[in-house]
Amino acid sequence: WYQRRVRDSREEAKKVNLDVTMEGQKSSGKVYHLEEVALHATAEDMWMAIHNKVYDVTKFIDEHPGGVEVLLEHAGTEATYPFEDVGHSMDARDLLANYYIGDVHEDDRTEKAAVADSDDKGTSSSNILMGVVVAAVAAAGFFMFNGRT
Repeated sequence: WYQRRVRDSREEAKKVNLDVTMEGQKSSGKVYHLEEVALHATAEDMWMAIHNKVYDVTKFIDEHPGGVEVLLEHAGTEATYPFEDVGHSMDARDLLANYYIGDVHEDDRTEKAAVADSDDKGTSSSNILMGVVVAAVAAAGFFMFNGRT
């Protein structure tokens, strides 16, 4: 699911020449290990790695529309999956660029962040589960409304 969402975002971005994963962002020349990123995990000093880029989001904490808690939950971590899971807009991605401080060291780079397209393993089971949930909700609604008449 995650990989499909990233791929779909990238395909949409290509249509209008946008860089969804910030891969085109000019390098600062600084490189950080994830161990170092993990040392910055408080509201007073918060870094995150997203798409193999490191961001110091400390000054953004009070402005984050999702609240401080979600940032604290992922502070000091490789946060690509949670960042993509929320479905951030292109405006959010552009804003993130303001907090860029460097790249994740080659030894710590994550494959899920670096690979644009991959197969959709697990998609069929997710679709089946979604179908079962929809059917259950439909059945519950049917019986609830038929019981009233």
